[in-house]
Amino acid sequence: MKVAVLKGGRSLERGVSLRSGARVEDALERLGHEVLAIDVGADLVKRLGGERPDVAFVAMHGVGGEDGTAQELLEILGIPFTGPAAAACARCMDKVLAKHAMRDAGIPTPDWFAFNETAFRELGAADTLGRLEERLGFPLVVKPSRGGSSLGIKFAGSPGEVPQALVSAFSYDDRVLLERFVGGRELAVSVLGGEALPVVEAIPAEGDRYDFEARYAIGASQFVCPAELDPEEQRLVTEAALDTYRALGCTGFARIDLILDDEGPWVLEANAIPGLTDTSLLPQAAEAAGMSFEQLVERILDLALIKVR
Repeated sequence: MKVAVLKGGRSLERGVSLRSGARVEDALERLGHEVLAIDVGADLVKRLGGERPDVAFVAMHGVGGEDGTAQELLEILGIPFTGPAAAACARCMDKVLAKHAMRDAGIPTPDWFAFNETAFRELGAADTLGRLEERLGFPLVVKPSRGGSSLGIKFAGSPGEVPQALVSAFSYDDRVLLERFVGGRELAVSVLGGEALPVVEAIPAEGDRYDFEARYAIGASQFVCPAELDPEEQRLVTEAALDTYRALGCTGFARIDLILDDEGPWVLEANAIPGLTDTSLLPQAAEAAGMSFEQLVERILDLALIKVR
């Protein structure tokens, strides 16, 4: 089977995407597939139209690949592809849209407020910060609405730290959200074909919050999989992840990130195209479930083809 591996692109997560794509290509070749490696650019449609792959394996992260952009083109071209459809990718990528969908579905997610750069610069949104800070409390989390890998996320422990955190978030996206900080265990549930894989817990090696470096630098975090949860915690975390997967319309696979505290699980976000690098969480969860990386890749391909049957 001819498989086009879409990787790279021009997002800030290009480096991670290239690593994911290279690992997928190696696995596909070992499985005996014909691999068409595409570093996504302006010639994407021409290359896909000329090569006519049987299926596309989307290994792009961030804007252009995880937000539904590439998926919309693949849908137009009639090429089956891995992961969620374009609409679900768009919902997952935009944290504000995703959190509204979670709240509507009764899924616990930390309280938040959001505004775009126009509101902040031209409509006086800055004058609401004091009220928002009172309602959310400190510390609070400032995030760009769209993006992944913890890029642009800052923790503000006092009012004086909020402006700089906003500047950082606005450098990644023109829409930001301020979110109530929830302390607890950092968990991730990967969902494959509508079924939850073993839960992964991320424990930053230096005790710092789980940021971009901790996610992708080997040795920067300790990962425990399966996470040590009692039966009730396991049930609540898994149910919250599966509910989120369904509420956002995901198919194929996705990863749900949560915080578990004394009140239970809180869903932070959903990742429509989770990483597949050596330190990524989905492959770790699959391994804990008894799947090799090659078996994971083959299963993801099978799910892509099932969608169009």
